[in-house]
Amino acid sequence: MKFKDKVVIVTGATSGIGEACAVIFGKQGAKVVITGRNKEKLDLSSNRLKSLGIEVLAILADATSEADNKLIAEKTLSVFGRIDILINNAGISMRALFQELDLEVFRKVMDTNFWGTVYATKFCLPAILESKGSIIGISSINGYRGTPARTAYTASKYAMNGFFESLRTEVMNQGVHVMVVAPGFTASNIRNSALTAHGEIQGESPRDEAKMMTAEQVAEEILNATLKRKRDMVLTTQGKLAVFLNKWIPGYMDGLVYREMAKEKDSPLK
Repeated sequence: MKFKDKVVIVTGATSGIGEACAVIFGKQGAKVVITGRNKEKLDLSSNRLKSLGIEVLAILADATSEADNKLIAEKTLSVFGRIDILINNAGISMRALFQELDLEVFRKVMDTNFWGTVYATKFCLPAILESKGSIIGISSINGYRGTPARTAYTASKYAMNGFFESLRTEVMNQGVHVMVVAPGFTASNIRNSALTAHGEIQGESPRDEAKMMTAEQVAEEILNATLKRKRDMVLTTQGKLAVFLNKWIPGYMDGLVYREMAKEKDSPLK
């Protein structure tokens, strides 16, 4: 019970990796703060955690709102008096060719994935400096290798990786742990809720979710890596291979990635 009585904030915790992280850290004795922008889903997640005997504080908040992120930190400190771990998980994906993509969709993805992370980290950092805790970013293999038809998503994850690399170096002598997690393809609802060129919800995943890591498996990896205060974590054999090959043979990877993404159901790639 290394996390007993630690206070863990998980943004975007109403499904997928976020909810799985809230469960696994809570089962280890942590007091869990979960956020989400949909009240019904937030209530369902909160009730699930409570039914497992987890002490939980649910905060209705939009990751894209600076004010909401400030409120998350303030409410957490008001109720629990400290912040030990921040898991920046709130995120949204998209799938469309850039030439057909509304710029408003690009902004929405950046506002959620990148700015949401910046806001939450900014307001939680003073308390985490005090507790010498952890800041965790749920990035993606797309933070190391771009994929066609996911320009906005890729840009947001590259930005997140750069932000945390810089921040990590700033606080490295102050006892704060900063980790970037890059899951491979994970069975979650992120592809179902991905945005299309004009901002509609995609609805159906274009990939076979059954062959992917589960959100619970990813959460367990995150828990163990947090205990070990790892710097980076890239998950799945495919993900590790993609990062490695893109570093050494990026030109070859361009063609390989194009062909792979073109196989997706209803792929916009011709």
